[in-house]
Amino acid sequence: MARDIEVSISCGDCVRRGTPDCADCLVSYVLGEEPDSLTLTAESARLADLISAEGLVPSLKFVTLRGGRSGDRG
Repeated sequence: MARDIEVSISCGDCVRRGTPDCADCLVSYVLGEEPDSLTLTAESARLADLISAEGLVPSLKFVTLRGGRSGDRG
């Protein structure tokens, strides 16, 4: 049986929280102002990346306090 992989983003770990980048992030777009976290299946994350690449939704701007980046296109 295949396991669904989840992508979990905690806004509390993001250095961009509360900045203009936060307001233009996929997580804020999905959850609204002052989001806390977002969990997506691997398939949902792939689809979000696809529609983000086409400019239909903002990209993921998540950068951890430890310097790890995820989904940032610019």
